[in-house]
Amino acid sequence: MQVTETLNDGLKRGYTITVTAAELDAKVQEKLVEAQPEVEIKGFRKGKVPMAILRKQFGQRLTGDAMQETIDEAMKGHFDASGDRPALQPEVKMVNGDTWTEGQDVVVEMTYEALPAIPEVDASKVSVEKLVVKADDAAVDEALKDLASNAQDFEDRKKGSKAKDGDQITIDFAGSVDGVAFEGGTAEDYPLVLGSGSFIPGFEEQLTGSKVGDDVTVNVKFPEEYGAAHLAGKAAVFECKVKALKAPKPAEINDDLAKKYGAESLDALKGQIAERLEAEYAGAARAVMKRSLLDQLDKLVSFELPQSLVDAEAGQIAHQLWHEEHPEHHDHNHAAIETTEEHKTLAVRRVRLGLLLAEMGRKNEIDVTDAEMTQAVLAQARQYPGQERQFFEFVQKNPQMQQQLRAPIFEDKVVDHIVAGAKVTEKTISKDELQKAVEALDEM
Repeated sequence: MQVTETLNDGLKRGYTITVTAAELDAKVQEKLVEAQPEVEIKGFRKGKVPMAILRKQFGQRLTGDAMQETIDEAMKGHFDASGDRPALQPEVKMVNGDTWTEGQDVVVEMTYEALPAIPEVDASKVSVEKLVVKADDAAVDEALKDLASNAQDFEDRKKGSKAKDGDQITIDFAGSVDGVAFEGGTAEDYPLVLGSGSFIPGFEEQLTGSKVGDDVTVNVKFPEEYGAAHLAGKAAVFECKVKALKAPKPAEINDDLAKKYGAESLDALKGQIAERLEAEYAGAARAVMKRSLLDQLDKLVSFELPQSLVDAEAGQIAHQLWHEEHPEHHDHNHAAIETTEEHKTLAVRRVRLGLLLAEMGRKNEIDVTDAEMTQAVLAQARQYPGQERQFFEFVQKNPQMQQQLRAPIFEDKVVDHIVAGAKVTEKTISKDELQKAVEALDEM
């Protein structure tokens, strides 16, 4: 077997791999000998089939297997010896594939872009600011008011009052389409909060202004995209009877409210809220610090990038942004999306930082543990209540999904490693100042 270099231009590499006919035949013979003990053919005992018959029966298929294995071994040997790491899967094609016949040498062309040598980064040259925000009394009180609002109760309104947004109205209703009742269109003593948007558009608005004892005819049209296909886009009539009317009554902020949320007392609930708020602030502050760190790393290093990676990343960015601008398209059945200079500029930054962080993680033996992956899968599975097991099985069978979950964990661990060696200063700021810093991230 012979490997000959044909291209060495920047990161571009090209090689010709030649497997002689004798080497290929030896590999086929090796496979036949390996398989012989288990082969049964009519007229011969198991393991006693003559080699000539085995070759005639299985030689063609084994030649293909042997050819692939030999080429794979040659490629592995080349990468082990050269130290090259391909940026993407190498392109491999058989030179004489259309005319090759048994007894000829196999000649293969392999081309790829190698990952570049990545310079060392001195973390001590990096300076980052760690923003610290304390949960003040005003923020805690605001959160308490939200909890009280969510825990609100309702109390009867004065006799003769008219229903308005925010009120809870209790109704009996019977719906029909073209005069025919439909399944799920009838209920008794149904409590509906007006303005909640829990019924189809137009329904709640027509009950505004009604009083207890009123009979109200509600005329609506089911949305075109309604879940029940037989009702989608249909005009419907609901005969409603108003039976009770209550006004919202926010829960009092006291120990009883605290107990509703699992705390022993109001002070304990305030403490829990403060901890939750400060955890949220810390997460936002970390995002600001991480952006600052990545900006500095982007300026600290310079190295040639594999164009294939940049092009792939630019295409992915363009595709993602297009779908964000066209949320009505849920599949990939659309015309090709052109990449712009803006996409390419962002792709260059992402590829450079991605390669740098990957190399720093590799050199410092940073890895994602099984426990960390399990936690990531659990967190993702919570988005699919009732289908957690199916999601776990999907992830187990999908290496691409595993990589999507692993990548951000790995990146955060590498960032933590860099920060540990960087110059870090703390700065206490207000919640509003933090919010402005976070908003600035979206503008970059």
